[in-house]
Amino acid sequence: MANLFSQPVRDFLAYLRVECGLSANTLASYELDLKRLVASLEARGVTDPASLNTEHLIQHLRDLRSDGMASSSVARHLATFRAFGRFLVFYRYAAKDPAELLERPATWRRLPRTMHSKQIDRLLEAPQPTDPLYLRDRAMVEMMYATGCRASEVGAMDLADFHDDLGVVKITGKGNKQRIVPIGKPAIAAVQDYLRDQRPALVNAEKPCGALFLTQRGTAVDRFVVWHVIKRLARRAGLKDVHPHTVRHTFATHLLGGGADLRVVQELLGHTHVTTTQIYTHVDQGRLKAVINQFHPRG
Repeated sequence: MANLFSQPVRDFLAYLRVECGLSANTLASYELDLKRLVASLEARGVTDPASLNTEHLIQHLRDLRSDGMASSSVARHLATFRAFGRFLVFYRYAAKDPAELLERPATWRRLPRTMHSKQIDRLLEAPQPTDPLYLRDRAMVEMMYATGCRASEVGAMDLADFHDDLGVVKITGKGNKQRIVPIGKPAIAAVQDYLRDQRPALVNAEKPCGALFLTQRGTAVDRFVVWHVIKRLARRAGLKDVHPHTVRHTFATHLLGGGADLRVVQELLGHTHVTTTQIYTHVDQGRLKAVINQFHPRG
């Protein structure tokens, strides 16, 4: 029986190279992870992406651990499978994402790190005019830091959601819940530049898309594209372990550090319960130390 994973894997790697601009080394890592997965699946008689399920992936991850692979390496494989699973559904190789329910075990999970002001400045300055999608990427990262939006919410933004005259953007979050978030002048200016000088060239005349941020094919960016844009810019800025949620976490932390009320941050992040906001945000340790030194009688 022919193995039907070959074409999806080739398409996935091409997508990573063209749309996400991944380096040759990163592409090689993805390819090796998937080749190992496909070989494992084939040994179990699974040769069609449409029949791939969560249990198959769980068993493969267990095998990797049994072979003595380090937790950090297993986590990398898991990240590859989650990205590949989303790709399979998005391009209709599968009806359901087989990796959707997979989460990093609690022993691996870490709170997303936050960036201080100089680090976020370096990330915001990372897009370069020589980049093919410079204006889009600059507008996108400015929007993310200005609003604290999730990667999936970036792709869900429509042109009609951006109101530069009012200085706000409408964000559609989980459960299709919508919220209005103010945005500052740098983000507004960056999006205006993109809308004026780059987005028109990205529009597919045969299939025009109303999304705010477009890919080179004229389709709406998805969270996968956003994730890789942030990772690429972070590498250029010399920042490690930075992804879209790091930007969201930094947005919330900087607001709280500046004195914003936790309930306000909750509304801006689109959290239903304030306890979720408390989990995703934390008080900067430097600020905590400064408060103790200033107010404690023996500080």
